[in-house]
Amino acid sequence: MKVINIHKREIQQPPVELAKLFNTLATENDMMLATDKWPAMKFEKGLQVGSKGRHGPIKYFVTEYQPGKSITLQFDMIGFNGFHKLAITELETTKTELSHVINMTTMGSATIKWALVIRWLHDAYIEDAFDKVENHFINDKKYSEWNLWVKILRKINRPKRK
Repeated sequence: MKVINIHKREIQQPPVELAKLFNTLATENDMMLATDKWPAMKFEKGLQVGSKGRHGPIKYFVTEYQPGKSITLQFDMIGFNGFHKLAITELETTKTELSHVINMTTMGSATIKWALVIRWLHDAYIEDAFDKVENHFINDKKYSEWNLWVKILRKINRPKRK
């Protein structure tokens, strides 16, 4: 199945301000991803081309990295053929677009996993991340509402407490 999944958000800040947050990606002080709600992004060799990484069960490796601007990650999972990219683009001197794009083809059981589980969790994950970025700059905080299916999936997949 061909998958093109695009998320965009305009942030009323110059790109240099978003670049400061972008440069914390996958660090202990990640100011891009909603690590309070979702698994942190981790890389075996840090943010550099060739480094293998993951967040939760999603595995990938870095194929392109421009500090403060973009990162492209090639999926490293059976049945997921393609990439996802997180980027910052200047729209105006004080307006920046934050985007996340998945461009892939799924095969076999990966198609079912994407359609029933991953897509829904991914969409909530990205919107939570975009909320976190935007909330750095605004007083009236944004919190994207999870749909019922995301809430059910999160409850089913919650780690068991000991």
